[in-house]
Amino acid sequence: MTKKIAILPGDYIGLEVMAEAVKVLDVLRAEGEALEYEFGLLGGAAVDAEGHPYPESTQKLARAADAILLGAVGGPKYDELPRELRPERGLLGIRKDLGLFANFRPALAYAELAAASSLKPEIIAGLDLLILRELTGDIYFGQPRGRRTNAEGVEEGYDTMHYSRTEVERIARLGFEAARKRSKKLCSVDKENVLETSRLWREVVIEVGKGYPDVELSHMYVDNAAMQLIRRPRQFDVIVTGNIFGDILSDEASMLGGSIGMLPSASLDVNGKGMYEPIHGSAPDIAGQNKANPLATILSVGMMFKYSFDRGDIADRIDAAVKGVLRAGHRTGDIAQPGEKIIGTREMGDAVVAALQR
Repeated sequence: MTKKIAILPGDYIGLEVMAEAVKVLDVLRAEGEALEYEFGLLGGAAVDAEGHPYPESTQKLARAADAILLGAVGGPKYDELPRELRPERGLLGIRKDLGLFANFRPALAYAELAAASSLKPEIIAGLDLLILRELTGDIYFGQPRGRRTNAEGVEEGYDTMHYSRTEVERIARLGFEAARKRSKKLCSVDKENVLETSRLWREVVIEVGKGYPDVELSHMYVDNAAMQLIRRPRQFDVIVTGNIFGDILSDEASMLGGSIGMLPSASLDVNGKGMYEPIHGSAPDIAGQNKANPLATILSVGMMFKYSFDRGDIADRIDAAVKGVLRAGHRTGDIAQPGEKIIGTREMGDAVVAALQR
């Protein structure tokens, strides 16, 4: 059966890194994989062309697809737009529209890039952890929210942190299932000592955990988790947490391996349909200069085959190709050490394609 992929390059370097990911898809299609892909707009590019960060044309495209591949959205050009038209609203909109409630963010330390990490090699050597972040609830979506002037005449901003039992149950189950397939260790991160939302979160995670007696469950406050990720990151295997905590911790974890340009992510619905994207931003300062690292986007293609298409064999081939180019010494600027030769976005994509075809 043909797999339909919606390709949304986004803004700035999103276009460049996506072009390299498409090279990988082209190779697989040439080998006989039944793939069909169509391009659409999201974020600032969609605002420019259609006046909305998640226009109707993209909604139809994304809903009809079996998976979505996204580049990166946003940039200073759009900072003065009304909140509802900011590129980030397109990203939040597509997640909500498609029910993409579970975000999988791996954090890996490639042996070839040990020197690129800001931590000592002995601390991050062999690091392989997964952060599972709930994506459609929490303070980003809770109501009420807004701006107001209080009784003393002082302007205030307010947001609401909110989770329902159902929302926590479904992300907790995914966390336990993911841990069961790995090292059978799950750490739930919350702020139960302060927040009512976190008290409910912890209670529900404990209840769900009773159905997974083979998985070791632990709990950690988010501030301690942030410290432990730097102090002793290999103590973690799978972390499950809410939207705002996961947003912060996953970006922190991304730097353990040396560069935010190396890590992919997957955002899934209840049926395994997903949106796949690098976790880096749109980097307007290097856009159009052939400097961006495309490896996170290429690895996102691998995650797409693993999680949405149930083709772990192809995911393994893509992972092996990326490791091969790193082992061969190919480096974009973000992962290069002093004295190492730097290659561009297109050249790195070509190197991965060559390794994939061997």
